Amino acid sequence: MAYVLLAGAILFEIAGTTLMKFSDGFTKFWPTLGTLAGYAVAFILLARVLKTIDVGVAYAIWAGAGTALIAAIGMLFLGESVTAAKVAGVALVIGGVTLLNLGGAH
Repeated sequence: MAYVLLAGAILFEIAGTTLMKFSDGFTKFWPTLGTLAGYAVAFILLARVLKTIDVGVAYAIWAGAGTALIAAIGMLFLGESVTAAKVAGVALVIGGVTLLNLGGAH
């Protein structure tokens, strides 16, 4: 169940970050409200996850997956450039999260 909550935290964080892009520096009301709500729900879910999953593992998955997915959203849907360095960076993030997760598994 904790990993389902963690997935929810990641999705709400991604939604909040994506809406932040559309808030135009917090000058547009609805995207700003969506950003705040997305982050609030993400942190509430992450806090619940930390009751059962080690903080290092949970945060690595949360931050790494969020980073990789936001980078992909930027490149695929928001017109950001796709470069070898960005793709390699996302691959390194995923690899690092995988190693931390394997190191935390007993």
